[in-house]
Amino acid sequence: MKLTHSSHLQLVPIKIRKDKKHYIIENIDSGDFFEMPEVCIDAIKLINANQSLGEIEQQLKEKYPGEEVDILNFTEQLLDLNLIAAIDGEKIDLQKRKREPLGFHWISPKLGKFFFNKFSFLVYWALFLIIATLLISHPSLFPHYKDLFIFHLMLLNIPAWMVISVFLVLFHEVGHVLAMRAHNLPTRLDVSHRLFLVVLETDMSSVWKLPSKDRNVLYLAGLCFDTLTLSFALLSQLIFANGPGIFLSILQVIVLDTFIRMVYQCCIYMKTDLYFVFENITGCYNLMENAQHLIQRWFPFKKWQETSEVIFASERKTVSTYAIFYFVGIGLTIYLYGFFYLPQMFYSVSKVLPGLENSPKSLTFWDSTLFIFQLALGFALLLYSWRKKYLQARV
Repeated sequence: MKLTHSSHLQLVPIKIRKDKKHYIIENIDSGDFFEMPEVCIDAIKLINANQSLGEIEQQLKEKYPGEEVDILNFTEQLLDLNLIAAIDGEKIDLQKRKREPLGFHWISPKLGKFFFNKFSFLVYWALFLIIATLLISHPSLFPHYKDLFIFHLMLLNIPAWMVISVFLVLFHEVGHVLAMRAHNLPTRLDVSHRLFLVVLETDMSSVWKLPSKDRNVLYLAGLCFDTLTLSFALLSQLIFANGPGIFLSILQVIVLDTFIRMVYQCCIYMKTDLYFVFENITGCYNLMENAQHLIQRWFPFKKWQETSEVIFASERKTVSTYAIFYFVGIGLTIYLYGFFYLPQMFYSVSKVLPGLENSPKSLTFWDSTLFIFQLALGFALLLYSWRKKYLQARV
């Protein structure tokens, strides 16, 4: 089926929404979203008016004399995005991507609005200031890498941390889910990874249904719930300073885990919650990719010229600013590894290796053996997450 300037197209059902700089196109059938400039929107409107591609190109060239208009190239892009249903009356065999259904419809939007409204955000900001004040005025509350080790038996520490961490991560994601439901949007939870960390993720693809001003609430919802968690754990340590040792140790693990997660959100060289906030505020929706192209220009280890043209002139300043934060995020990652992850690993090795030298009849031998098995199980889960993401990317 050949496209010519005399061709007429029929598009799949779509919805067009004005965004900060350009427009968001929603494929109603697949649920996919695409960003397009105004010239593309005018082309789509003319296509829907059943005009030929040649007529459309001529009108667009007259309206946008400064733009390079190539309607056939644009049509090929629409084909790649599965947005064309028929060409000259002949239906297109669309490559439909299998999409898992979204849910959580049983959560009332009223419940979501209870946690995310104008008053609640004042509460979250107040709690954040309380956290900063407590950490500055009480240095002993600041998390330490050894806080992870609640028990003398190493095999008990990983299950304890995993149980605590799962609840904390779920609580973080519940924040996102409730924020989504506050706007009556469906979502789901899935397992993914960031670097070497296995994480849960809330599907937030439908946030593009909302105006730009409403999206930041959904992106920041998890951090808001982390603020609740961290403030509770810090205040509880002060209030119950003479409480049971195991209770205080659990509070310290909560502080450690939540603090690391909040710092990690600032590592916006990955697509963390704060990355999407930065992206949404600026209206530049390919920040990471464009920044990587720009960084290749600063550090010319690869040929960057082939990809650098994707950076629009109007976005270059924003991309350059993000590139600086990109390196700040890398610095924060080094901090987390240098002060928490690596010391924890070395401390674990120093505790485990001597146990392997003992008799299989000893408790320390089995403590070390089962601890290593737990680490292997966690690594297997990480490999599963990598494999799943790789397979999804190939679909």
